[in-house]
Amino acid sequence: MSFCCGASMIGTKGTLKHIRTQIHNVPILFCPVCHRIEVHYLVENEYEILAEYAHGDGAHEVDFLEYVDGKDHLLHDNCVNHEGEEPMEIVRSQIDMALDLLGVAKSLEDAEWEDQLMKRLKMLSVRRDRLKNKKTSKPM
Repeated sequence: MSFCCGASMIGTKGTLKHIRTQIHNVPILFCPVCHRIEVHYLVENEYEILAEYAHGDGAHEVDFLEYVDGKDHLLHDNCVNHEGEEPMEIVRSQIDMALDLLGVAKSLEDAEWEDQLMKRLKMLSVRRDRLKNKKTSKPM
């Protein structure tokens, strides 16, 4: 699993900009808490090579999937959540994991880690509440 600030990262594909070149369909990991984005470690080298070549060729846009293949089925095996999942389920899963980690932090008497996890839990709770409000405010 890939973790960021105490939350597991969500596997998805996105567009990244390298200097003046936009690279579409790049496998990425996204943190639902701090919104950090990373290129998936299994394709990081391929991404860097493609980005440099595309920039060197003066390309404004390229599609990652046209140049790199073969690993797509492995990319999100280490992710707990994926982009296609229900947002509320993702948030619940993240809260459950943070609570589990909080129990570990307490058992280790790691006050700094506990504080970090409490902040993440507050952020995730706000996100959960927004999703609930959004869901209840939709007309049927």
